[in-house]
Amino acid sequence: MPTMVAETARSKENRTPGVWTRLLHRPLALIGLAVIIVVVGAAALAPWVVPYDPHEQFFEGLTIEGAPLPPNSQFWLGTDLVGRDLLSRLIYGARTSLVIGVVANGIAVVIGSLVGIAAGYFRGWVDTVLMRFTDLMMAFPALLLAIVLAAIFTPSLWIVAMVIAMVNWVQIARVVYTETRSIAERDFVTAERAMGAGAGRILFRHILPHLLSTIIVWATLGIATTVLLEATLSFLGIGVQPPIPSWGNIIFENQTYFTSAPWLVFIPGAAILALALAFNLVGDALRDVLDPTQQGRH
Repeated sequence: MPTMVAETARSKENRTPGVWTRLLHRPLALIGLAVIIVVVGAAALAPWVVPYDPHEQFFEGLTIEGAPLPPNSQFWLGTDLVGRDLLSRLIYGARTSLVIGVVANGIAVVIGSLVGIAAGYFRGWVDTVLMRFTDLMMAFPALLLAIVLAAIFTPSLWIVAMVIAMVNWVQIARVVYTETRSIAERDFVTAERAMGAGAGRILFRHILPHLLSTIIVWATLGIATTVLLEATLSFLGIGVQPPIPSWGNIIFENQTYFTSAPWLVFIPGAAILALALAFNLVGDALRDVLDPTQQGRH
């Protein structure tokens, strides 16, 4: 028995570097991972890396006509319509977008996974109730439902995160439900039931491990969707409210200067696009690496 335990431990240790090795051999995944590390690092170190207070208004940050300054040696990304440093607000805005992305998507993944596993395994009335409720939620356009919920509650950082989580869990619930039904019908699950194994053992020892790759991939890809949805809500004025900076409300505040100062819209828009694309690249690579059917194909 000790020998078997030792061999199992060694096999786990050997598998872990293999996953990272396959992931690190994908150039696009490395690019996405580098972007994520840079954004997360800048957001975490924001108080120490920003050149100015993101709320400070500079008289020299506006032209004589009162227009924002373009990128220059003092303000690297220029200033906004009230003379605030755009780079400082962009870095602090990354904090807001990442917090909402991680928190909202984490809640959505947990809710969706629990609903999908319960409905897919227990079937019967549990399946009917949970999946019909999921279908009802999917019948509403996600953005429209988020707008309605955000308008009902007083917008704040955590309210926006909860609103996004409430509209984003349905997709992963559907995916997990379908996979759980498929796994629950396999021979090894049937054999476990015949041997008297309880639902808890089957779910945690046999079904959940097969779902982990799907859940991890959806958790990664979902952050990109969440960041985009937060930016959309903030752009519409019902997301995170000023003076708290977020990439969406930076665009919202400066949209009137789109033609005369396009960097005020283009730069935060490019940041949103880059972060969403980075999470998509990493999520796609994780799907290939963690899916056992893909191993050996690359």
